[in-house]
Amino acid sequence: MTETAARPTSFDTVTDAAAALRAGEITATDLVERALATTDDVGAYLARFDDRARLRAAEIDRQLATGTPVPPLAGIPIGVKDILAHAHAPTTAQSLVLDPAWGADIGDCAVVRRLEQAGAVITGKTSTMEFAIGVPDPDKPFPVPRCAWDRERWAGGSSSGSGSGVAAGLFLASIGTDTAGSIRIPAAFNGVTGLKATFGRVPKSGVVPLGYTLDHVGPLARSAADCALLLSVLAGPDPDDPYSAAEPVADYPAALTGDLHGVTVGVDDLDRFADGGIDPEQPRLFAESIEALRAAGATVVPVEVPMYQELVAIDLLVMLAEAHAYHRTDLRDRWTDYGRGTRIVLAGGAAVSGPDYVQAQRVRRIARDRMAELLGRVDLVVTPTGHLGAPPLSTLDPMRPLGALSSLHTPYWNPLGNPTLAVPIGLSADGTPLSISISGRYFDEATVLRAGDAYQRRTAHHLAKGMA
Repeated sequence: MTETAARPTSFDTVTDAAAALRAGEITATDLVERALATTDDVGAYLARFDDRARLRAAEIDRQLATGTPVPPLAGIPIGVKDILAHAHAPTTAQSLVLDPAWGADIGDCAVVRRLEQAGAVITGKTSTMEFAIGVPDPDKPFPVPRCAWDRERWAGGSSSGSGSGVAAGLFLASIGTDTAGSIRIPAAFNGVTGLKATFGRVPKSGVVPLGYTLDHVGPLARSAADCALLLSVLAGPDPDDPYSAAEPVADYPAALTGDLHGVTVGVDDLDRFADGGIDPEQPRLFAESIEALRAAGATVVPVEVPMYQELVAIDLLVMLAEAHAYHRTDLRDRWTDYGRGTRIVLAGGAAVSGPDYVQAQRVRRIARDRMAELLGRVDLVVTPTGHLGAPPLSTLDPMRPLGALSSLHTPYWNPLGNPTLAVPIGLSADGTPLSISISGRYFDEATVLRAGDAYQRRTAHHLAKGMA
């Protein structure tokens, strides 16, 4: 693979495309047709809405032609992970198990409603690992999602098509969910930017649950600026989600100053927890990313994140227990309808006792307090998203589905609930993307996005594309 890193001239980012649309440099129809014409050779789509997308684009062009003001995402092609209910197509969770009536009864989930009210053109439902967990099972009648940089490698999970689809140009942005890294892993493996906002910042009503107290919904796109624009549309409480927060929503795009003076960044390389190994290029790229933040004005200090091993264990234990509670009856009655990796993981939740779950939640509270203490001394924490690039599909073992998390550090942040942004930093020795994570205080997505944007103003990794 080779890397191209030129600044975009073809409106590859949401931010550039939205500005060009308003300036009359491109039409919504142009944007949508370009997206629809891109070949899906990465297994990104489960369902496509081509005809509907064209009609919505034409309507937006008519509004622009008459001078009617259009909303912020007008004409932007967006893919939506197929665990979010959308009235236009069944929600399958990429499984034979989910009752189609589930999504039909909901119609549009809160996030889909907000996207379409903001003018987005939803081009289809994107592939996921079954029920947002596990690894691909080629024995089931669903696409195997592939890395946009190397079709023999995995796109990452569980928001697989959401990550590879942005990287491949099938849409300018997408929506994923994240319970142990399911936004940030596909973002990292495909060289795009993914945001897990603060728990409760984006409502998850109308989303198939995995871990009730761990699930997040958020955007994937080329840039932090794109994620800021998308979050400004997605954020805010919804009455149907008891976990959604009523915290004020900031003007995220306005926070992107390109300057980090006055911001203290704590850095932890997490090398001691790279259980699956470290790519030869990763230490250099990580160090260069820290230098770019320093060049933007940040004060950089070394830190050690608290309770790393405990929090990773808590994420997996709580996720398994909460997922098993949701799937217990279907696991008993429809065992073979689940994919091999999925049923193994979900059945593992039966081994989590009530005392185990309660103790995990107690330790989780201690860990949150310790992270709050650290974030009282620094404004942001930067770590690797992972130490390795996308693994070959041939190495994934459905009988050991959690082995896919090797040398990935995303599960740490879900029990904490802090906002975390995955940002590409260059290519591994195998020619696939690597990434850093930028995390901040609760509901301070503005500073997290500001740092990601400041880094991306000084680099072009987020604009690079894999070339076969």
